[in-house]
Amino acid sequence: MANLQPPSLKTILPWEGRADQYRDQVYHGGIFAMGFMSNWHTTQTAHHLLGKSRSYNPDAFHNDLLWQYMSHNLDSEYWRMCSARWEKITVPLYSAGNWTSFALHLRGNTEAFMLAASKHKKLRIHSGTHFHAFYSEEGRMDQLRWFDYWLKGIDTGIMAEPPVKLEIRTGGGRGRYEFRFENEWPIARTQWSKMYLKIEREPSGHADATEGRLAATPPQDSRKLTYPASGGSVAAHGHGGAGRAGVSFETPLMEQETEITGPIVLALWVSSTSEDMDIYATLRNIGLDGKDVFEVGSQGQPVPLTKGWLRASHRKLDPERLLPYRPYHAHDERWWLKPGEPVECQVEIWPTSIVLGKGHRLRLDIQPRDGVGSAPYTHYQADYNLGAENTIYAGGDKASYLLLPVIPPKKS
Repeated sequence: MANLQPPSLKTILPWEGRADQYRDQVYHGGIFAMGFMSNWHTTQTAHHLLGKSRSYNPDAFHNDLLWQYMSHNLDSEYWRMCSARWEKITVPLYSAGNWTSFALHLRGNTEAFMLAASKHKKLRIHSGTHFHAFYSEEGRMDQLRWFDYWLKGIDTGIMAEPPVKLEIRTGGGRGRYEFRFENEWPIARTQWSKMYLKIEREPSGHADATEGRLAATPPQDSRKLTYPASGGSVAAHGHGGAGRAGVSFETPLMEQETEITGPIVLALWVSSTSEDMDIYATLRNIGLDGKDVFEVGSQGQPVPLTKGWLRASHRKLDPERLLPYRPYHAHDERWWLKPGEPVECQVEIWPTSIVLGKGHRLRLDIQPRDGVGSAPYTHYQADYNLGAENTIYAGGDKASYLLLPVIPPKKS
């Protein structure tokens, strides 16, 4: 609606709102997000054909939606027509996102704050389920204060507050964390820190094993790791319960509490024996006992810190929209892989916020399918994975790394 700039529209408050239908919802990094979309569509269709909805609105649901989504598998005007056009959104904007909605809504909220043409913009990011923050007294008051100011002209004090309000997670909480105000997004005092992949051993199928470290300095020598792309069946959509696939890397134990808040990039050198390759990246908070410190997901499920995805043939970047801390892929053509030829991929990992405790470790899983804490936001494992061997490279002239937003304390 805001794209159209109707004179009657005075303000918007998109609460956990996806904005780019292609990138945020249906094709994560070019990989079809089949799990949530097919389940949601089938459920809505069932309501209209089998449920109570049929009594007053029979056969109303558009039954070729999934066909349309799959047939428009590259970005195009089809997707732009049903997505936000930031240069046309000029009304006052309060963008409210959720750290744990890293496979559907969060990206739309951070992109809105960065790119919308609105003169008056605010960003709020909370955590927990898709429902609790909205109906909390604190969340309700933010909504009322915003609308009272822009619709009724009441000075509620909300415009005097800094434009960014972030819930800073300290790990494993079931309730609310403390909010902190900032003046910009990403945070200006961010120390952008590269953690380089250092390969140390061959792949292991053990659930807790790692193949290497995340190190502050790049390895001098280039090494590689190869792992199978598929368990042998196109139907084997890994939902995080099919055992560990791919490879994993961990930081040393944190010597002190370390805050990571903001967008993340995984720069990864890869090759495959197939014409394409799927990269699923998961960031995990590993506690003192060696187990995951999970957060409460948008559906109430336990989830890791965040995730990112990229289909290697979609690695083409859009230089006009690219940011140093946020890759922007064109998704308008496919750059097929040549067997065994390494290429560099910039994987967009959706933003997160966590204060890693002393003695904790940050773990990175790089997998050929959905990993821990993915459901219900799972993806289609395409047939180019069958029988394929994927390889990642690290060190030397093929340095692979995570770009992390490390936040120092505010100066008093």
